[in-house]
Amino acid sequence: MITFDGVTKRYPDGTVAVDGLDLEIQAGRITVLVGPSGCGKTTTLRMINRMVDATDGTVAVDGKDVRDVDPPALRRGIGYVIQQAGLFPHRTIVDNIATVPYLLGWDKKKARAEAHALMARVGLDPGLAKRFPAQLSGGQQQRVGVARALAADPPIMLMDEPFSAVDPIVRAGLQDEFLRLQDEVEKTIVFVTHDIDEAVKLGHRIAVFQVGGRLAQYTTPDELLSAPADDFVSDFLGGDRGIRRLRFSQELDAEQAAETSRSRGDALGQDAAGPAVADR
Repeated sequence: MITFDGVTKRYPDGTVAVDGLDLEIQAGRITVLVGPSGCGKTTTLRMINRMVDATDGTVAVDGKDVRDVDPPALRRGIGYVIQQAGLFPHRTIVDNIATVPYLLGWDKKKARAEAHALMARVGLDPGLAKRFPAQLSGGQQQRVGVARALAADPPIMLMDEPFSAVDPIVRAGLQDEFLRLQDEVEKTIVFVTHDIDEAVKLGHRIAVFQVGGRLAQYTTPDELLSAPADDFVSDFLGGDRGIRRLRFSQELDAEQAAETSRSRGDALGQDAAGPAVADR
């Protein structure tokens, strides 16, 4: 769990980016921070890995104040994905993915083997391993960024608008792949976006921020769409909130039906295997 306890970020000129934030981020779930530009969501994200330090209050991971951890050591245990991937242009794809394992002292053979395995996991053609970032499409670069964040198997991933720089069709594909991957790895993910549709699609819980770094509402997607906390949240969700809620409910029903079907299939498989196991 990641907790913010009375956290404020105030800059020397008096600007308050985050104001008195109290927030608990659940382990193994996707928490989305959403809101208009200048509301403090990226600042909040960066206080987790100490790219920004809080002025007041405490940010803790599993009960330990992040200020008590050496920043480089803290960051090596937290995956970080940003817009346009932020890849090293002079390194091949496989070496970009292996960046953190190299920093942790892994030998090159082991680090590259893990990088190749991660390429397959995020849906990248193994033939791209020796190419450079400029030779990849935007969507492929974002997949490399996700693979690099996973390379040392960190328990936490921070994602700062990772899919915003690609076209809508590629973005939808990346979101679907991201959800599939999360089902496998079950990381604690903090995801920043300004897109409410992306927040509803990806988040187990959504934190809506308003300008001035104040938390307006923190809840599940369904509760957010059905019961906005105030006029600001309602306006941010937009006039088509009812359509969004209907679409979300339909998608949720489809997921639950698929899960039920899978569970029944597993049960039938176990029943079919039962006599054979008993005979042995």
